[in-house]
Amino acid sequence: MAKQSWKPGNMLYPLPAVMVTCRGKDGKDNIITIGWTGTVCSDPAMTYVSVRKERYSHAMILETGEFVINLTTKKLAKATDFCGVRSGRDVDKFEAMHLTKEEAQVVNVPMIAESPVNIECRVTEVKELGSHDMFLAEVVAVHADEAYMDEKGRFSLTAAEPIAYSHGTYFTLGEQLGTFGYSVKKGKTGKSGVKSGSKRPNAKKSSGKNSEKDK
Repeated sequence: MAKQSWKPGNMLYPLPAVMVTCRGKDGKDNIITIGWTGTVCSDPAMTYVSVRKERYSHAMILETGEFVINLTTKKLAKATDFCGVRSGRDVDKFEAMHLTKEEAQVVNVPMIAESPVNIECRVTEVKELGSHDMFLAEVVAVHADEAYMDEKGRFSLTAAEPIAYSHGTYFTLGEQLGTFGYSVKKGKTGKSGVKSGSKRPNAKKSSGKNSEKDK
């Protein structure tokens, strides 16, 4: 299999496409769409967002040290894109996208009520890396929409239809391939990985008729 060698670049795709809310000391609120984000530690729970210095939200997060990561969904795809290509200097994104402000419990930052999960964050360190500053942050509170609780009381993010971002395009998530640890679990057949009666990744479908981005 032939592969081309390219110069160093960010090719880690797909990425989460999240809407980050922040509030300046002047009381103004803003939303910025972020692709450079992720988990850095589980105990204590920590995350990060990387933001270009010239972005309107950069100064807000830098001066207050607080922000909220709002997970996005298929229904929020248009708002997610809009909040990445329009500047808060020129437009109130909450108003333009008809998004509802919901005050956070710990940080002084609005959350997006329509988001299925809101993650309140407090900055612990700012790392100047070049094109972006990385805001390392501790997770201080998490809010999950009860509408996505299943019959067993577990939160089902899948039901919210989350979206991802890859090479300039937004995607919904596809077919489930397995759960964590499925490769070593044994089903009723005694074979590792796939339980008896479950759909295998290479199973044929029935032929019946009824059958880089930061913003």
